[in-house]
Parts: sequence; structure tokens; C-alpha cells
Amino acid sequence: MSLPIIQTEGLRAYPPRMSDFTKSFWDGLTSGYFRTTCCDDCNRPSFPPKPFCPHCWSNKVSWIELTGRGMLYSVTTVHAGPAVFSGDLPYKVGIVDLEEGIRIATKVLDDTALDKPVELVVLSYEDGPLFAARSHLS
Repeated sequence: MSLPIIQTEGLRAYPPRMSDFTKSFWDGLTSGYFRTTCCDDCNRPSFPPKPFCPHCWSNKVSWIELTGRGMLYSVTTVHAGPAVFSGDLPYKVGIVDLEEGIRIATKVLDDTALDKPVELVVLSYEDGPLFAARSHLS
């Protein structure tokens, strides 16, 4: 399932570090796919993607695609953030429980209420992608 892509002007305020391992995640996100790793032994996904399973410590993992849909568990508005994000103030960050049982932290783009459906979107900046959550009508 491909995520909606929102063209976003400018550069990412704090670009994430990319390794040889996480390049697959960032390349997928550029194309609208939200992926992570899942353990081949215990069958549990984890995020962020890891070359080993944090649940059973197996080094047998495979890449899986996630729906990008979930429920907003928690949200807060940041009014005084780090200097690098001063141009975005105020902004919302939240915790999302994805359908696949993974809990992630992400930027929240609108006034979604707690325990309401959200969907992840790709923010396509000039220098690469990031992801965020927004309201989703089920």
C-alpha cells in the first residue's frame, strides 16, 4: 500500500542519518512505501528497522511493508523546540499505534483527537523524505 506523498518545500531541518542497512527504508519511503524489519524466527516486526530482532535477538530479519494506518495514542504541541526546528514552531508530535502492533513517534499534521484513526504520509522535501501522521477517516 503506497502512502500519500506531500511535496514539501525546502530542506529537512534535521536530516536523518542513513546507513547501508537503513537505505532500503529511506528508498522505500521516497516511493511512498513504509517498511520495516520483521524477525524470521519469532515473526515480530520492529521499528525503526534493525539488522537483528530486539525481541529474540535473532539476526534473521526480512523487510516487510506496513499499511501506515493506526490510532493516535498520544499527542503534544511543541511551543519551544530546538533551534533547528524554530521555523516550524509550534508543531505537534505524537505516538501512533500502527495496525501491525508497532508504536512509533512522529510529527502530527492536524488536530486529530486521541484514539482516532490516522494515516502516515510522506513529506517529500527537496533533500529527501520524512514521514508524518494525519487524520484518516475509516
